[in-house]
Amino acid sequence: MSVVTAESLKSELDMFDIAYESDIVLDKMIEQCICNRIHADEMVLEWVAYSSTKKGLNLTVETLERFEHEILSKRSKSKQSSRREETLGRTRDIHTLQELMKVEEEEDNLLDSYSTPAKGSQKRALTTPEQPQSKRSALLASPGLLLSPASFSPSSLTPSQKYSQRGGKGEVVVSFGLVQGTRWMGRSSPGIGVQLELLEGPEVTLTSSYKFMFQRLRDIHNVLTDKIEELGESLKSHFHIDEFSPVSLPAQDAITVLGQICCDSNGKLNAHSVLLEAGPEQGGQQIPVDLSELKEYSLFPGQVVAMDGMNTTGRKLVASKLHEGVPLPFYTPVKLEVDEEPLNVLVACGPFTPSDTLTYDPLLDLINVITRDRPDVCLLLGPFVDSKHEQIEKAQVTETFEAIFSRCIESIVDGTKSVGCRLVFVPSQRDIHHPFVYPQPPFTLTNFNKDHAQRVTLVPDPCTLLIDGVTFGLTSTDILFHMGAEEISSGAGSDRFSRILKHILTQRSYYPLYPPVEEVNMDYEKFQSYGQMPLTPDVLIIPSELRYFIKDVLGCVCVNPGRLTKGQVGGTYGRLLIQRSAPSEEEKRVSPCLAAQVVKI
Repeated sequence: MSVVTAESLKSELDMFDIAYESDIVLDKMIEQCICNRIHADEMVLEWVAYSSTKKGLNLTVETLERFEHEILSKRSKSKQSSRREETLGRTRDIHTLQELMKVEEEEDNLLDSYSTPAKGSQKRALTTPEQPQSKRSALLASPGLLLSPASFSPSSLTPSQKYSQRGGKGEVVVSFGLVQGTRWMGRSSPGIGVQLELLEGPEVTLTSSYKFMFQRLRDIHNVLTDKIEELGESLKSHFHIDEFSPVSLPAQDAITVLGQICCDSNGKLNAHSVLLEAGPEQGGQQIPVDLSELKEYSLFPGQVVAMDGMNTTGRKLVASKLHEGVPLPFYTPVKLEVDEEPLNVLVACGPFTPSDTLTYDPLLDLINVITRDRPDVCLLLGPFVDSKHEQIEKAQVTETFEAIFSRCIESIVDGTKSVGCRLVFVPSQRDIHHPFVYPQPPFTLTNFNKDHAQRVTLVPDPCTLLIDGVTFGLTSTDILFHMGAEEISSGAGSDRFSRILKHILTQRSYYPLYPPVEEVNMDYEKFQSYGQMPLTPDVLIIPSELRYFIKDVLGCVCVNPGRLTKGQVGGTYGRLLIQRSAPSEEEKRVSPCLAAQVVKI
């Protein structure tokens, strides 16, 4: 700001031909300019605007005092308010915050030096070796705390009250298998000697990002018809069906047709809106289906089924029998080695922060669980930086999303270094820093410590893992919730979770729903290559917003560990004891899951 002088004010006043009493008026105006941080020309313009509303107003010391009270003081408050809003709205990095805190403390010390404290008052102490600086400054200056997840944003320095006051920590809410007397500890040397790999192999596994957002309708159609034909062949051989009839051809005898379930409108599927869309070999047309004669059924859009029924007019199929899909076989190792010690696997799904703050306290508590129980493998599914978090939606973070994610991963890897367990990271479509597409490529970690690389495995969503001869199916997409909103059933039992899980296994796909929900950005060509199940997994990890559970469906142990946080309170995680044992002569297969639990964080 340039210096305001009597000459500059006099020049501005002469320009508007404004008379004044004496030089005392000029001195008063200089004082007002300095106090309100305005230039000489701005001061005169404000006076002209003010005096024009007051007829016959002369420029005197008394009128200047009224002018300051009515105009300049309000102008100063408005300017401070806008500056404060601009400061709060601007995204700062941690170094800017440190500078601001330092300036604030210097100002406080300067004010203290000009004041005499009252008796008993606690004056801010000076920073000396014997009296260190305040906790607030130390918090921002400490490099150790800067790397902690609790320092990701200024507002996140305040922990969630509801999370810290949660009850039932460590409570087991679901159990499966032989849990009595089970010792939930890893092997003597966790992670060492554990064989972990993607079952599909590097040639047919999604390993890097790809271009998306461009699909031709013809390509999508080809993917869907290929699925109908592939599942149709398995249905034909399993149920000994000679051939499938065209759906639109009138017939007086009972026929068997093949097709995909769809809805006759854009609304939700119901018993009166079911259509069967045939593949190209059966005419490729749609026909309404009458379900009234079926004793039981469970259907959803995108499901490939075979139906027996009558189609006398060629315009409606009256279904009498439903043939659902057939699951794939399980994995059979070439050489079975039975371990003396079972494999301890921990499973947790994000978000890893409460919804009201970006403190990663739940993640720190999970790291403490890992160091206590010392599992051999930790399966960690996103979101790690949740796009649905309140502060991220309102753009209240002070760092890039990639930086927050890197700190999160570093904290997990460093915090579990003493355990030595294997870490598997699965992305989520809610991870705001990662490509929003399904199937989703694995994370990429830049500047990652090579010493830790052998412990960390980055996998896509979805994927099938082979861990010490046991297959794990993993997906972070909430297919349970999506299919639960679309599935219709009658007489098929009350266990909706088991029905949906059976559909997933018999349709041989990690996401059999078509069309997908709006929040799933499906790339169908990649989905055909990377979204199908190569076999029926021994264990299916399928986290959901729905209630946690552990179920044995068609010989596959399906686990919904829940989410580590539910809103502002703590959630749950899962743990499993796995051991591949040799089957007896009477049994073809023994489930490798000895025991499993879902536990409150």
